[in-house]
Amino acid sequence: MDVITALGHALWMAFAMLWEILWPLILGFGLSAVVQAVVSKSEMTRLLPNDSPKSLAIACGLGAASSSCSYAAVALARSIFRKGADFTAAMAFELASTNLVAELTIIIIVLMGWQFAAAEFVGGPLMVVLMALLFRLFLSRKLVAEARTQADKGLKGKMEGHAEMDMSVTEGSFWQRITSKNGFTATSQYFVMDLLAVWKDIAGGLLIAGALAAWVPKDFWKEFFLVSHPVAAKVWGPIVGPIVAVISFVCSVGNIPLAAVLWNGGISFGGVIAFIYADLIVLPIIDIYRKYYGWKTAGLIVAVFYVAMALAALLIELLFDLLGLIPSQRSAQIVETSISLNYTTVLNVIFLAIALLLVVRFLKTGGPKMLAHME
Repeated sequence: MDVITALGHALWMAFAMLWEILWPLILGFGLSAVVQAVVSKSEMTRLLPNDSPKSLAIACGLGAASSSCSYAAVALARSIFRKGADFTAAMAFELASTNLVAELTIIIIVLMGWQFAAAEFVGGPLMVVLMALLFRLFLSRKLVAEARTQADKGLKGKMEGHAEMDMSVTEGSFWQRITSKNGFTATSQYFVMDLLAVWKDIAGGLLIAGALAAWVPKDFWKEFFLVSHPVAAKVWGPIVGPIVAVISFVCSVGNIPLAAVLWNGGISFGGVIAFIYADLIVLPIIDIYRKYYGWKTAGLIVAVFYVAMALAALLIELLFDLLGLIPSQRSAQIVETSISLNYTTVLNVIFLAIALLLVVRFLKTGGPKMLAHME
């Protein structure tokens, strides 16, 4: 296979993956935009005063109702921490915003199956609990004070403006807010800006996943993930999954196509879940933690997140194995052999029309001016 043919094969795999996830991607971002349009960010600080179970549960709920952009989640977590929210609760919000959101769930179901989505939703809160326990053990008041001092310097990370923007509609009932003109406008603004915030991660994830699916032999994955040693593979998967995520640089929903490739390649069920969790400890985000909170706190965040992700994923693997919920076949629907007139194509056309409607609304209501303030 010459270079041009190999490159063409990888690009086709990437495009075919995009075609497979296009309608769920639009649906997920649309649902997320609707929720954000009626949930005010200004309430977050008041609702997260400590690391009690109630505050952590609220943090998870608020995170699930926010944007899935990892960079925006990290920036917003610092913002609410600076305004007085508890540090652990802010980190819980951050974890939930990249693991419990609608668009992630829908794409996981379409590409990999409901079992993986269920594992994500059961394991997400478990990961938050483990994180909170670890922070109680290792996060001192002195370190929190140092982190707050560093955070108050206001050093720029990424997607600062996107995290701070609050276009939500707060007057009227839930239904009135959604169906109002202002609600429609806010939904279009969140939809477009959320997509623009993560498009590079989605494109990067598709290109990396396409290259791996096209170029890496299955035997390599089987050796790397210890497929011939089932017991060791269960432990090895959650350990190595986050490490693969760290070096892949892919965040947000962009890592799901790559997760599907890894699953088909032989990584354990828990390894896939740990990989998906780990978009908050990729190298660019670790550097942002350093800017936001200083090296000591950044190091602690990465260590706590890694242990919580790996341990939660391992426990989820053991639980789902016990319940017989781990898929027996490694047949994640990464790509179709060709683009044809089927339900995927019909749904893509329908949801592209909906996306176009939202984009037009965004352009007609001052949206382009907001883009200059996203970073």
